[in-house]
Amino acid sequence: MTKYQKIIEDWLHEGKDAAPVGELLGFRLVSFDDGVIRLEMDAERRHHNPMGTVHGGVLCDLADLAMGTAFAATLEEGEGFTTLQLSACFLRGVREGRLNCTGRVLYRGRVSGHAESEITDGEGRLVARFTSTCQVLAGR
Repeated sequence: MTKYQKIIEDWLHEGKDAAPVGELLGFRLVSFDDGVIRLEMDAERRHHNPMGTVHGGVLCDLADLAMGTAFAATLEEGEGFTTLQLSACFLRGVREGRLNCTGRVLYRGRVSGHAESEITDGEGRLVARFTSTCQVLAGR
């Protein structure tokens, strides 16, 4: 088990929050199975933009954490990574309620990779879709 896989396991099974931004925004790790990570959050007024809906940046943070955690699980000892590109497609506004986020790695090469994420509301309706390109960093 690599360092990053251990962090994910501790987050999932022991409640050790692995990402301070996730704690700040109220994200919870629900499951990690077969490379697919599931996070959730309860959207509240504190997450709103001036129009009274969940700010797109909060949704980006949720998706980025899901994709990044899934990608981190693919790293070997001594590797790190950084996000080179994040693309968002917002499909439905959300005011309050449970949001579910799924992240997975679509491709993991020697020096780069590609991940995707989607966020749904409590009724299972698609709220947003995201993709991310990651660069593997050796010796980090």
